[in-house]
Amino acid sequence: MNNRNETSERKSTQLAVIGAGPGGYAAAFLAADLGLTVTLIDTEPDPGGVCLFRGCIPSKALLHVARLLAEARAAAEWGIRFGEPDIDLAALRKWKEGVVGQLTGGLGQLARQRKVDFIRGRAHFRNARQLRISPVEGGAFDLSCEHVIVATGSRPSRIPGIETDSRRILDSSRALELEKIPDTLLVVGGGYIGLEMGTVYAALGSRVTVVEMMDGLLPGVDRDLVKPVQKSLAERFDRILLRARVENMAEKRDGIEVTMRPEGDDAVTERFDAVLVAIGRRPNSADLGLENTGVKTDERGFIQVNPQRRTHDPAIYAIGDVAGEPMLAHKATHEGRVAAEAIAGHKTAFEPRAIPAVVFTDPELAWCGLTENEAREQDRPVEIVRFPWAASGRALTMGRPDGLTKLIIDSDTERILGMGVVGAGAGELIAEGVLAVEMAALATDLKLSIHPHPTLSETVMEAAEMLFGQSTHVYRPQRRR
Repeated sequence: MNNRNETSERKSTQLAVIGAGPGGYAAAFLAADLGLTVTLIDTEPDPGGVCLFRGCIPSKALLHVARLLAEARAAAEWGIRFGEPDIDLAALRKWKEGVVGQLTGGLGQLARQRKVDFIRGRAHFRNARQLRISPVEGGAFDLSCEHVIVATGSRPSRIPGIETDSRRILDSSRALELEKIPDTLLVVGGGYIGLEMGTVYAALGSRVTVVEMMDGLLPGVDRDLVKPVQKSLAERFDRILLRARVENMAEKRDGIEVTMRPEGDDAVTERFDAVLVAIGRRPNSADLGLENTGVKTDERGFIQVNPQRRTHDPAIYAIGDVAGEPMLAHKATHEGRVAAEAIAGHKTAFEPRAIPAVVFTDPELAWCGLTENEAREQDRPVEIVRFPWAASGRALTMGRPDGLTKLIIDSDTERILGMGVVGAGAGELIAEGVLAVEMAALATDLKLSIHPHPTLSETVMEAAEMLFGQSTHVYRPQRRR
């Protein structure tokens, strides 16, 4: 898909969007719906960005396969036994790529329907209202813009002081290509990317070792939610090494030699067939020509924006990963819509009370709003209720009693301030918590909302009932009237 000729003939647009990921294409589409002429620029052949091509979508497709394999093995406990799976890696890659292709093709069609000009290429600021466009096929030209939205996303971080171009050392994008399944895989970083990809490779047959600098997996995430995940992964992974750091990596004929140092101990050297480095991401704010504009960045490279996502240069907006954490696709999408509305002259602001986060391990975990740790740090009076899924009939029928639904409730008003879930389908359940936080719902509202039985969603209702000591399936002495 490429409309360069149409755009280059016009050489001007009301809005240029640099980056066609979930934030960029959402902003471009809404701006077009609001009557603006829009040009969308990205190096990929179609809209979609890293999330669709090399991130959210392909990883979740592979995690679905991993979960299927895990469930097949777990079925032996229910009296159903399958043979060892025969994994056709080429067919698996083809299926994953087919999912991506179907979605990107649909986005291309939506862009054409909205008359959004899509250019496959790069953009560089000459000044705040003029971009130098360099299409992939050549023929650079200047594009005048009334406004620009920067939605260039982020890229994987590297381990400081360790530089190597070995094909055996993977980042998250390379790991999704599934070139081969290594016998042994070291995952550097116990965050969500490392654990999700480690889950995939372990399910496909790799012996996975995770090394994490902190004293637990998923640093910064509620420990109540992490505990069941860490227990599950300890059974699937070969090893989980905490409070340890990687000091050096060197390619050898038969693998990668890695030197690791546990905290307070001597360094050890081991050899792995492949290494996945997943220690975070950094914003793509360099090499855009921002120095030719009034845009300002912070010490980490994030573009500074106001609630309308406007930068210090009034003609330029920034959204998504490049505009700050959390680096989440759905956050970028909503920021993009706010920026488009602001450019179109609407009164709007990006002021969410709850941005949900989901880690698609098995079990999944998800949270939104205020966490227990944040409440303690703010010295805010809250009550914490935890409903164990061992008391959920639906969880037991699925063989998944390892979950937990947790509510953070204002002690004075009974308002729902936050919610956390760990267990099968947690990513689907968290939306009810987002709605409750955004609408300032009370625990009574959740308690009195009839949930279908038997479902996992009932755990939200019963968690709210626990505040009053009235949960049917968990006894908790009454604390309130």
